[in-house]
Amino acid sequence: MTDIVRAALVQTTWTGDKESMIKAHEDYARDAAAQGAKVICFQELFYGPYFCQVQDAAYYDYAESIPGPTTERFQALAAELGLVMVLPMYEKEQEGVLYNTAAVVDADGKYLGKYRKHHIPQVNGFWEKFYFRPGNLGFPVFDTAVGKVGVYICYDRHFPEGWRELGLGGAQIVFNPSATSRGLSSYLWQLEQPASAVANEYFIGAINRVGIEELGDDDFYGQSYFVDPEGKFVGEVGDTHNPELIVRDLDLGLIKTVRERWQFYRDRRPEAYTRTVEL
Repeated sequence: MTDIVRAALVQTTWTGDKESMIKAHEDYARDAAAQGAKVICFQELFYGPYFCQVQDAAYYDYAESIPGPTTERFQALAAELGLVMVLPMYEKEQEGVLYNTAAVVDADGKYLGKYRKHHIPQVNGFWEKFYFRPGNLGFPVFDTAVGKVGVYICYDRHFPEGWRELGLGGAQIVFNPSATSRGLSSYLWQLEQPASAVANEYFIGAINRVGIEELGDDDFYGQSYFVDPEGKFVGEVGDTHNPELIVRDLDLGLIKTVRERWQFYRDRRPEAYTRTVEL
């Protein structure tokens, strides 16, 4: 396996309905594959609007089983294109049991598993506890055709423990699909993920949708990017307002270089961290 992996991210706007969003992402995947990409990740809740700006049970209808119809549709596409795919979706495990989830599909179309978002916000414009239970599947790392891939969804990124769990699991690329608003988090966006990439010594693909949707005032500002284990952006950061397919070459050999330089994993002392706080 070569150390160079061509990887892709999609940031886009809400088209108005689920089917057209799915078709748009099929087109993005085909375009990425035509550019030589071998792995792609879509934005958080990719086939819908960011409905968490309101609390309305009608949006429960966007949830589906994982694996299920959308997963299977992209499994076929992944096999056709030879493309590893990370698919952030709204999951219904059973009636009333709903999660913010990402399915991972290998380049041969095999369903590898899923990650469920652990940290669920409940603040103005981000009423996620109305829609999602906290994740309960841990921090899986998926052995794919391009290497070891992890997922950490949106609000998760503020919590360092999961980033480290993914590193301990051997992750080489961690995707962080998001829906985050200009007025809330823009000062953190180009700080947190690069710092996490450095602290955990792997590549991160950070994805944010773009535009203002009809459900509220959240101003999704794009700026999707890849960052390497030295905290450097790989190519340019995505546009602040427009849809964009971002394709970059990631040199996974840099992970070995950085880990031999710093030895963070050898020198960590988890037994020293004993303090807990009851809230």
